[in-house]
Amino acid sequence: MLHPRIQEVTQRVIERSKNTRQDYLDRISHAKKQTRVRAGLGCGNIAHVMAACSSDDKARLKADEQPNLAIINSYNDMLSAHVPYKDYPDLIKDIATKYDATAQVAGGVPAMCDGVTQGRDGMELSLFSRDVIAMSTAISLSHDVFDGVFCLGVCDKIVPGLLIGALSFGHLPVFFLPAGPMQSGIPNKEKARIRQKFAQGLVSREDLLEAESASYHSAGTCTFYGTANSNQMLMEIMGLHLPGSSFINPYTELRDGLTGNAVETMLKQLTDDKESPCLADVISEKTIINGLVGLLSTGGSTNHAIHIVAIAKAAGIQVTWKDMSDLSEVVPLLTRIYPNGSADVNHFQAAGGMGFLMRELASAGYLHTDVKTMLGDGLAPYMTEPRLDKDDSLIMSDSTGPTKVKWVDCPANSHDEEVLRPVSNPFSKQGGLQLLTGNLGKAVIKVSAVAIEHQVVTAPAKVFSSQSALQDAYTRGELNQDFIAVLKEQGPKAKGMPELHKLTPVMATLQDEGFKVAIVTDGRMSGEAVEGGVIAKIREGDLVTLDAPNGILKVHVSDEELAKREAELSLPSATFGTGRELFTGFRNIVSSADLGASAFGLE
Repeated sequence: MLHPRIQEVTQRVIERSKNTRQDYLDRISHAKKQTRVRAGLGCGNIAHVMAACSSDDKARLKADEQPNLAIINSYNDMLSAHVPYKDYPDLIKDIATKYDATAQVAGGVPAMCDGVTQGRDGMELSLFSRDVIAMSTAISLSHDVFDGVFCLGVCDKIVPGLLIGALSFGHLPVFFLPAGPMQSGIPNKEKARIRQKFAQGLVSREDLLEAESASYHSAGTCTFYGTANSNQMLMEIMGLHLPGSSFINPYTELRDGLTGNAVETMLKQLTDDKESPCLADVISEKTIINGLVGLLSTGGSTNHAIHIVAIAKAAGIQVTWKDMSDLSEVVPLLTRIYPNGSADVNHFQAAGGMGFLMRELASAGYLHTDVKTMLGDGLAPYMTEPRLDKDDSLIMSDSTGPTKVKWVDCPANSHDEEVLRPVSNPFSKQGGLQLLTGNLGKAVIKVSAVAIEHQVVTAPAKVFSSQSALQDAYTRGELNQDFIAVLKEQGPKAKGMPELHKLTPVMATLQDEGFKVAIVTDGRMSGEAVEGGVIAKIREGDLVTLDAPNGILKVHVSDEELAKREAELSLPSATFGTGRELFTGFRNIVSSADLGASAFGLE
C-alpha cells in the first residue's frame, strides 16, 4: 500500500505537469515513429559515420540490421572518479562485436572537480558546466545514427547534465554505467578534525595535505556522501543502473562484470526482443518521486534540490521545493553516511547497500514499484545485490545476463545499524532536507548533517561578499560570538553559484567552541543581491533567524525599513572570476526564481 503522502504529492505533480509532460511525450512519440535512423541517411552521411571503422564494422553499418551504440564519455585522467572510464569504450566495443553489433564514442563531455576548485575562481564554472554537459550530450546524439546510449559519468554536475541532454533523445534506451568509489582511506572524523585544526593554525599545511591525500588516494569516487555518490544512488533508484552496481569499487572483477553485463543486457534487448525500455518511459513522474524519496531517506546532497528539478523539467515534469518538503515530512532517514555520520559509502554498501534500502522503502509504501527501469517493468530486481557467478555458495536469483554476475536476495537485516537501518528503526522519522521560508525568501537546509542543537539560530548578521572576507575576519579574531554570516553576491547571475565548502572548518570550529552560527547566502535562496533581492538589504547587526525544525528564515527588520533601504540600494555588479567571458549567455538565461535552471533550452 502506497503511503498517502507519496500518493498525494505524486498526483499533484502529475496534474501540474499534464500539459508539459504531454508535449514532451508527443515529441518522443514522433521520434519513435521515424524509420530506423540510419536507413534515412544519404550515402555521404553514412560514409562519414563509418569512415574510420574497421572493415567488419563498416559491413555491419552498411547492412543496418544490428544496433549501433553511442558512448558519451566524461573520462579524464585528473578526476579520480572518472579515470576508470578510460577502458570502458573498448570493453563496450568488444562486447558489441560479439553480438555482431557496433559501438562508437559519440562524444565527450567536460568533467570538472569541485574538490579541486573549492574556494577558487574555477568553482564559479561548476553549475554552468552542467548546462555545457547537457548541450554536449545532445549534440553528440544529434547525428541520429544510434539505437542505444551508454552514459559514462559519476560526479556533481556531470550525471545531471548527461541525463538532461539524453532526455532530448528519450526515444532511445539509455543506460548509465557507474565507475564506483575508491577504497576507504583515513576516517572521515579524523579528516574533519585535522581540517579544523588547520583553520585554527594548530597544524601545518604539510600535515593537512598528508591527511587530505590519505582520504583522496586512488581512482574512484570520493567516499563521502556528497553530490557524486548521491548521483549514483539516484541513478539506481530511478532504474538507470543495474541493481546494486552503484558502489562497487573500480578495477575489481565484480565491477568489470557489471559493466559488461549492462552492455549485454541492452544488446540482448535490442537484438533478441527488438525492444528496450526507452528513457522517456523510465523517467516518469513516479520515477522522479522515487528519486526524491531516495534523496530524503539517505540525507543526500542539497545540490539535487536544483538538479532533480532540472532533470524533471527536461522530461516535461514540474516538481518544486514544496513537493520535496512535503515528502520530507514523512520519509524516514535510514542512513548515516559522512557528512551525516562517520561512515562512508563503502560502509553503506557493506551494511546492505541499495538493495536493502530500496526493499525497506518499498515494503513500507514509500516507493512506486509500478515503474519501468532499464530492465523492464517493476522494481523487484532492485531489491537484490550482485555477486560473481563463480561463487557457488550463494543461491542464485534471476540474472539479467550471462557475464559472470548473478543477483541474490539482499540481506534480511542490516549488517550495521549505525550506518543503515530498517524503516522500523530509522535515525529520524523525517527526511534529510527542510524547506525554509520567510521574508528572506525560500531556502533548503540539509538537516541530516546538522546537529539538533545547531538547527535554530537567532543572532546578529555579519555581512560578507566573499568566502575569503569571512576567513580573514576569523583569522583576525572577529568572529568569536553568535552570528549569522550573510554572504551576498554568490548567486548564479553574480558568480555562478559556487559551493562554499571552504568555510565548513571555520564554522565547525566556532560551533565546537560553543557559538551559535549559521550561513545564509543568495545561491538561489532569497533573490540575488545583484537583482535587488532582500539579502541585498541586510545590514551588519540586523537580527536574523534560521529555524530549521519550524522551516523559518527571516530578518527581523520591518517592511517599511526594507522598503526604505531598497530606495537607497546601490546594486553590485556581477563578480565572475576567470570564467567571466563564458558567463555572458549563462547570466542572461538563469533566474534565481527558477529553481531548475534552463539547460539552454534542453528542457
